[in-house]
Amino acid sequence: MNLSLIPIGTPTFDQTFRPHFSFSIFNSHPYLGHMKILHTSDWHLGQKFISRDREEEHRLALDWLVQVIENEDVELLIVAGDVFDIGNPPNYARALYYGFLKKIIRTKCRHVVITGGNHDSPQMLDAPRELLQLLDVHVVGAATEEPNSQIIVLNDDKGEPEAVVAAVPFLRDQDLRRAATSDGGQDRVERIKEGILAHYEAVGKAAEPFAQLKIPMLVTAHLCVTGSEASDKQDNIYLGNTENIRADQFPDVFGYVALGHIHRPQAIGGMKQVRYCGSLIPLSFSETKDEKSVTLVEFKKDKLGKISLQTVPVGRRLKTIEGSFEEVQEKLESLNERYKDELAPWVEVLVDTDRLIPNLNGLLHDFTKDMHLEILKLKVKNQHLPLDKQLENEQLEDLRPIDVFRKKLESTGRPPEDMEGLVETFRELEAWMNERVRE
Repeated sequence: MNLSLIPIGTPTFDQTFRPHFSFSIFNSHPYLGHMKILHTSDWHLGQKFISRDREEEHRLALDWLVQVIENEDVELLIVAGDVFDIGNPPNYARALYYGFLKKIIRTKCRHVVITGGNHDSPQMLDAPRELLQLLDVHVVGAATEEPNSQIIVLNDDKGEPEAVVAAVPFLRDQDLRRAATSDGGQDRVERIKEGILAHYEAVGKAAEPFAQLKIPMLVTAHLCVTGSEASDKQDNIYLGNTENIRADQFPDVFGYVALGHIHRPQAIGGMKQVRYCGSLIPLSFSETKDEKSVTLVEFKKDKLGKISLQTVPVGRRLKTIEGSFEEVQEKLESLNERYKDELAPWVEVLVDTDRLIPNLNGLLHDFTKDMHLEILKLKVKNQHLPLDKQLENEQLEDLRPIDVFRKKLESTGRPPEDMEGLVETFRELEAWMNERVRE
C-alpha cells in the first residue's frame, strides 16, 4: 500500500468557498460513475445495560462491519451520530472505536465520515480530528456557525471530487440561535423547528456549487423526522413533539439523507432516499423484535441507485419471556438449549399470576443457576389486582425522568394546562443538564 499523502488540486469554483477537502493514502481509483456507500449510526459504544457492559457484543458487531465493508467493496462509510453512549465513555469503548478505524483504513474503503449525536461529546469526538483527517477519516462532532465548514469534499487519488457529504451533527441549542429568544414553551418548539430547517437550508445552499459535478451528494442528520417509528420510549431530543422536520424538507440537492437517532431501520415519508439505518445492536428489551441492519447505498454518478440492507448477526440475544410461573420455567429451559453456542442471553421475565409467590426472584435464579442465560429483569403481573393498581407498581428503572416528573405532577392535582407548561420546562432543564454533562 502506498502511504504517501497526495494533495488535492485547486478548486475551480468560487475561491471564497472553504469546504473540508480530503487527502487520500490509498491505492484508490478515479471516480468512474459508481460509488458504494455504507450508512450506519447509533453504535452507543460504552453502553451499560442494567449494569452490564456490551463490550463483547460491540466487538463482534464492529468486526462484522469491517467484513461487510471488505466484501461489498464499500468506498465511503458514514456514521450518523451516537458513536458513544455517554460523553465520557470507558476506555474499552474508545479502544473499540480507534481499533475499528485502524482496520477500516486497511481496506479499500477510501473515505469515512463520522458525525456527533446527542449522546456524544463533541469535544471528545473532535479532539483527534486533524490527525484522523490525514487518514481520510472526517469527524464533525459539533456544528459551526459557518455552513461551509460542514461540507466535506471527498477526492479521488488524482485530487478530483468524487462525492460530497454535508456532515451535519446533532444540532444543539447554541446551534439553533433563533430558538434561544423564545419565551413560551410552544413558541420555543416552533423556533427550534425553524432553526433546524434554516440550518439545513443553509447547508444545502453551501453544497449547491458541487451539483454541477454530477457526483453523489449526501447529507447527515441526527434527529426525529416526522413519521419515524421507534421501538421504545425514545424521546424527542428536542423539546415538544417528534416532528422536528419533514422528510421532504431536506434540500433537493442531496440525493441521500443519512439519518441517525431512531434505532429502527426505515425509510421516511415514502422517500427511499431519506432513511434511518437503525442501531448496530439491540439497546433495550423493546428492540429485540427489530432486525438490526446497516444500509448499503449505490450511486451512479449523481443518481441514487440500489439500496439494500445487510442484517447484523446477533451477538447476544435479549429475550422477554412471559407466562405463568410454570410456563416461564419451560420457556427458560427451551432458551437455554437453543442458544448454547452464543453469548449467554439476557432475559426479562414477566410472570402472570393470580396469587402471591414468595421469594419469586430467588426461585427463578436458583432454577437458572446452571443455565446458559442470565435473568436481568423480573416483573410480576398481578392478575388479582385492577389494572390501575398494577400500573402503580411500575419499577423505577423502567421509567424515564420525565415519566417520574409527570407522575409527581399528577399526584398534586394540577390542571392539565399547567402540567404541560411544567413538563416543557422540565424537558428544557433536562436537556440543559445533559449538555453540561457531555461537555
